[in-house]
Amino acid sequence: MNDKHIGSGLDDFLQEEGLFEETQAQAIKEVIAWQLDQAMKEKGISKARMAILLKTSRTQVTRLLDPANDITLSTLQRAAALVGRKVRIDLVAENGG
Repeated sequence: MNDKHIGSGLDDFLQEEGLFEETQAQAIKEVIAWQLDQAMKEKGISKARMAILLKTSRTQVTRLLDPANDITLSTLQRAAALVGRKVRIDLVAENGG
């Protein structure tokens, strides 16, 4: 067995392949889109209503909820506030150091 990845973690593998940051960013976008969608459902806010509240189109709200799209922090903050949430971003040291 000469497979260098046996016994290593997924993060190690992704870092070795140069995919860690991209994969992590995609995962964060997916979680945020899901959380926003869930909060809208909890508040009973449809995409159409959210569009009115954000002063934008329903298409833009659909893009906001699609993790394949990049959204601005200010748009995310406005959307979060409308569903009673806030955005929190932390900078953390790499490798615990």
